[in-house]
Amino acid sequence: MALNQEKTNEFEVLLKNWCDELKSSLNRSIHDMQEEPGVFADPNDQASIETERDFDIRIKDRERRLIRKIEQALCRLKEGEYGVCDGCGADIAYKRLIARPVTTLCIECKVEQEQGERTHM
Repeated sequence: MALNQEKTNEFEVLLKNWCDELKSSLNRSIHDMQEEPGVFADPNDQASIETERDFDIRIKDRERRLIRKIEQALCRLKEGEYGVCDGCGADIAYKRLIARPVTTLCIECKVEQEQGERTHM
């Protein structure tokens, strides 16, 4: 069952809003990091700030990668390929798309992929 136009529009709005929120958050974080003082008199304070900053940077890197996935999903929407499994070519279940809008695999192919990853570790 391919997505109808109403569902396609729903996912387009959802993905665009999600992407905009992430980009806005990323821009605020960059701005905030630029305004933070660079050096503190107390080494413990400095270490705490650097640890926090490293954690924030890792989170923002994950968000940056998610933005890329969202943009790819939007491209698939425009090309009419959204909701089609890259693994088997079957339609991805609507409930799966709601749970993970950037997914490219149906649940069966995802389970198979994860099992393959576990056996190769």
